[in-house]
Amino acid sequence: MGRVSTKIIFFEDKSFQGRRYDCDSDCADFHVYLNRCNSIRVESGAWVVYERPNFTGNQYVLTRGEYPEYQRWMGLNDRLGSCKMIHIASGAQYKIQLYDKGDFAGHVYESTEDCPSVLERFCTCEVHSCKVVEGVWVLYEHPNFRGRQYLLEKGEYRKPVEWGAVSPTVQSFRRITE
Repeated sequence: MGRVSTKIIFFEDKSFQGRRYDCDSDCADFHVYLNRCNSIRVESGAWVVYERPNFTGNQYVLTRGEYPEYQRWMGLNDRLGSCKMIHIASGAQYKIQLYDKGDFAGHVYESTEDCPSVLERFCTCEVHSCKVVEGVWVLYEHPNFRGRQYLLEKGEYRKPVEWGAVSPTVQSFRRITE
């Protein structure tokens, strides 16, 4: 089976201007290529970009499309340092389980679909542990897929710090289907 082509292009200036860096694989530090990043074009695939080198700092999940300025991908500034491809199996299924207590205790809330408001759907906004049974998901700290983002691949997350959060606040989540 052939490798699916993926490509993301980073630009130093807004509206796809200035120096650029074309990337088709994971990159732990692209400061060598660019001093800042003000716009991005995702030509194919799904990506997670990080504010710092070595896949650390705030993360932003991007799918195919154009992001002419950093606010369009909900960036807090024009600094990005690394990126990874998100590997999604063809015909992927999706299932996530959210728990209101750590170590998979308390009430469990299960979903196979995107959820723009955890509070409205499950009457809670605190998630203390999580299991990604199938698929790749993004948790957001605010409703309607806004705020800090946390990429979760298949696995078990016993507490929020395991998915990179400092608090258990999760107010929306969605599947990555690109």
